Amino acid sequence: MEHYDVVVIGTGPAGEGAAMMAAKNHRKVAVVERYAEVGGGCTHWGTIPSKALRHAVKTLSDVRANPLLRDVASQLKVTFPQLLSTADKVIEGQVQMRRRFYDRNRVPVLVGEAAFIDAHTLEITPRVEPAFRITADHIVIATGSRPYHPPGLDFSHPRVCDSDSVLRYKDSPFAVTIYGAGVIGCEYASIFLNMGAKVNLVNTQDRLLSFMDEEIAEALSYHLRDQGCIIRHNEQFDSLEAREHDVLFKLKSGRKLKSDLVLWANGRTGNTDTLNLEAIGLTANQRGQIAVNEHYQTALPHVFAVGDVIGSPALASAAYQQGGYVGQFIVDPTTPSRRLDLIPSGIYTIPEISAVGRNEQELQAAKVPYEIGHIHFKSLARAQMTNQRVGMLKILFHAETLQILGVHCFGDNACEIVHIGQTVMASQDINSLRYFINTTFNYPTMAEAYRIAAYNGLNRLA
Repeated sequence: MEHYDVVVIGTGPAGEGAAMMAAKNHRKVAVVERYAEVGGGCTHWGTIPSKALRHAVKTLSDVRANPLLRDVASQLKVTFPQLLSTADKVIEGQVQMRRRFYDRNRVPVLVGEAAFIDAHTLEITPRVEPAFRITADHIVIATGSRPYHPPGLDFSHPRVCDSDSVLRYKDSPFAVTIYGAGVIGCEYASIFLNMGAKVNLVNTQDRLLSFMDEEIAEALSYHLRDQGCIIRHNEQFDSLEAREHDVLFKLKSGRKLKSDLVLWANGRTGNTDTLNLEAIGLTANQRGQIAVNEHYQTALPHVFAVGDVIGSPALASAAYQQGGYVGQFIVDPTTPSRRLDLIPSGIYTIPEISAVGRNEQELQAAKVPYEIGHIHFKSLARAQMTNQRVGMLKILFHAETLQILGVHCFGDNACEIVHIGQTVMASQDINSLRYFINTTFNYPTMAEAYRIAAYNGLNRLA
């Protein structure tokens, strides 16, 4: 029976981060992957394919909106499967690159389903070959999550999809109903709207993206409606009738929504049901998630859990950092826990949303004296040149010390722009609104929004 210092279950961002950090610190490491290729859900049916699809749809939309290309664009007939196919080469490239990481660091990839036998022993069951067992001093659970499937809903019907299976949809829908207006629901609403489809976005809450800054979320809501999206707040699913040519989606309010396709985007479940956690005395919650401490240790100190399987923030970027931290902690248990307040959120709607730090509602509740620096992108020369005028940058700063408390961005390349604010906030030496005023930004760029927003904020002070 082979013994390892560290065994990681799952090869998504969290698993890769843990395995690479431990291997680079000269630990004997193995990873277990239930599928034939590494990369996890992020690479194969989540972040990478959905963002590649988004990029293809946005490119098509920009071409159609460009007056210089209007005659050519009018002749373009692109199907949903054709747009999906643009992700194939990206996925292939990502898999090859990530496989090289394991090969170069001498980390074997054991293909099969992992289950606990005892606190230090795993049984690996390949699809064809006989099961075998391995042991480890430390075990890292990085099994990710999958879309939640409510009981009684038939996802085998071709017109009923979740966020994984929609990436295999074989038609170009005329009308789409999306249930769930969180990150995934809003992203797909943008994608289908920019393809020219009619979209019903059903929200179980009273506003979109309730965890985001209210002004930014409202800007997205307005933009979606302006594109023709019908948003229905405070609605609950009642039943569904999947027919040959359409789907009738029924809400508890009595409304009935008819569309070609239903996308269920309401909740996710941690992949823990096949791990046999009971064998080591662990229990996942009703959403399949595992509780951990600030070092990502479970109730068993040598068993860790990272990534989507522990719940929020459920971001690929955060998952990689969590995995890397665990790898470092295993090598050196005195490693301090990392800051969680500067993890940026990125929502790949069209246009994007990104934020770091606190929002207005949090600052108001904490009675922090703050002020706002604000700019609409339509005022920027670069946005005018690229015809990407929708959006804004919002800087929240302490009204007395000028410390940056939060940065919120809605617009083209928001997920890139936010990192400037994140870097300033992470530095005690330069964390001040005046940094943006005293720094020279290239012109014309989207980044100069920071300078203009900073002046706007200073002008608001008494």
